[in-house]
Amino acid sequence: MTYTPAPIAVPSAPEPRGQRAWAEALGLLRATAVTEPGRLRIIGALLALLVIAFGAVTAWQIADRSAAADDVVNRSEPLSGQAADIYRSLADADTTAAGGFLAGGQEPRAVRQRYLADISSAAGNIADASAKTSGSAGARAQLELLNRQLPVYTGLVETARANNRQGLPLGGAYLRYANELMSDTILPAAKKLWDFETARLHEDYGRAKALPWAAWGLGVIALGGLVWAQRRSYQRTNRVFNQGMLAGSAATAAVLLWLVIGHSVARLQLDASYSRGAKSLQLLDEARIESLQSRGDENLTLVARGAGADYNDQFRSLIQSLAGRDADGRTGLLAQALVLADDAEGRDSIRTAMNDAQAWWALNGKARASDDSGDYQDAVAQTIGGELKSGEQAKEYTGTCFYGVDAALGKSAAHEQQEFLRAANDGRGALAGLGTGAALLAVLGAAGAVLGIGRRLSEYR
Repeated sequence: MTYTPAPIAVPSAPEPRGQRAWAEALGLLRATAVTEPGRLRIIGALLALLVIAFGAVTAWQIADRSAAADDVVNRSEPLSGQAADIYRSLADADTTAAGGFLAGGQEPRAVRQRYLADISSAAGNIADASAKTSGSAGARAQLELLNRQLPVYTGLVETARANNRQGLPLGGAYLRYANELMSDTILPAAKKLWDFETARLHEDYGRAKALPWAAWGLGVIALGGLVWAQRRSYQRTNRVFNQGMLAGSAATAAVLLWLVIGHSVARLQLDASYSRGAKSLQLLDEARIESLQSRGDENLTLVARGAGADYNDQFRSLIQSLAGRDADGRTGLLAQALVLADDAEGRDSIRTAMNDAQAWWALNGKARASDDSGDYQDAVAQTIGGELKSGEQAKEYTGTCFYGVDAALGKSAAHEQQEFLRAANDGRGALAGLGTGAALLAVLGAAGAVLGIGRRLSEYR
């Protein structure tokens, strides 16, 4: 008889602690799920988790959109407006410097004060924007360029004034060099700064108006889960209402309804603040800038003394873009702004600007005719005012029209700014309290669901 030894049992490798705990938990869940009380506990936990998640996501998404709406009102729109103010102040300083030069060796006191006020305003706004602008390397680079080049420009203007007071023709060359620095370097930097800040304004608008899809989806799922749980309870007990789950459903439905209505109203108001305010302001800023550039080119045409054909061509192109149609046949900026104006006050100011711009265009034609015929004194008088060659005082001159355009556009911009603030603040107000209210109602909804399930569980004790 042959003896066969019994096989030696080789102990298996011990199961990792984490896997063993997971397996035990899964086994316990399976054991619980086969009983009605166990299933009720699982349903209650899932419902509470869904409702709490809905409230948390709603609070988070609304907080993000509220912060974006705050940025629109308190950061990006003011910075965009400040960048436009920098551009306008610089362009007006250049225009005023040329006008003062035309007046002769002793420029009028009011002209000098306006030039100094423009430079002071631009420098102050540049410093303020440098302190407020954050997170935009492009914007900071343009502000640094403006800080470096503005003193160079003012130095050239002062040199031109000093030569002009002494009757030296070199003053005109310095003034043209200053204008080239302004036109080719400083104003493009200011325009880029405005573009950066306007792009950030659009980004903040996009964040504020973004639809809260995650919150909406979780709200529908949570409400659907509560309705399903109540229907399940009815099928098993023939009780029409479970007070706890009914309260939880009501709280969840209230949050979902508040979210849909509140965000929709906020979105509509923010849309209105852009179309009625921000978009109009951008057009008006462009129109004011083009009117200033037109005036500067008009003055420099005379400063150049017969060599200003390029300046005159630029003037005609800009005035067409402002008050008529540009080279591509598109409607002028003032006509576009008139379409966006949604009340009588806004439309009246823009119509005034349009009338003054048309009169400016006609008077410039007369001044150009005088200059082309050799009557330089009359051309200057018809541009900045003063005595004509005949000894009479010029009663109509283009400067009056320019100041009329600028004043009307300034009035219209102030009106549109108020329209923007009103609509944007209404949009922010529609979101006020929604995040906190959603979180509190979600806690109440979850508590109601748990109490409703607890009521059913008590029947098994």
